[in-house]
Amino acid sequence: MREVEYKSRGVPLEDCQLTRRDHRWQKELEGICDHARRQVDEHLAEVRANPEMAERQRENLEEVCKLMLSFKTPEHMIMRWRVRLYYGHIVETSRHCDNAEPSRKIRCPECGRNPSTIVAFEPLGFAGEPPTPSKAAPPAPTRRSRAELECRVAALEQEIELLRTERSRG
Repeated sequence: MREVEYKSRGVPLEDCQLTRRDHRWQKELEGICDHARRQVDEHLAEVRANPEMAERQRENLEEVCKLMLSFKTPEHMIMRWRVRLYYGHIVETSRHCDNAEPSRKIRCPECGRNPSTIVAFEPLGFAGEPPTPSKAAPPAPTRRSRAELECRVAALEQEIELLRTERSRG
């Protein structure tokens, strides 16, 4: 995990005056989302008209869903954010900890408006604690004395000699 300096803009809990930039970005987002919805509608009409394409798309979506459900980002890698939305609601959202800011827009969980531009934000902290190491570090190897090592060498030499005599008989 890389070191990230989390940013903030404004104070979500305080009243804020929307800027021209906020109004422009909200209008652009609404236009982008409307265009995307029209493209999706056109694609769905094309899929409905072609049963083979519909089946392939269903299979592809199934695969994507399985893949997405098979992976869950650990909570200690999720940064929580308090955000003020364009329409005034203050909510909490989250994003992967590698991102220094929350996304620029979300669906408002209170009123359902989508998109809703984030006009102020501050990091709240991670969603969970990092896991603690389960095992303690192994103890450092103890240094054996010369007498212990000589005894071990003698025992190994006897074992080698025994193996040699068994092999020569067999």
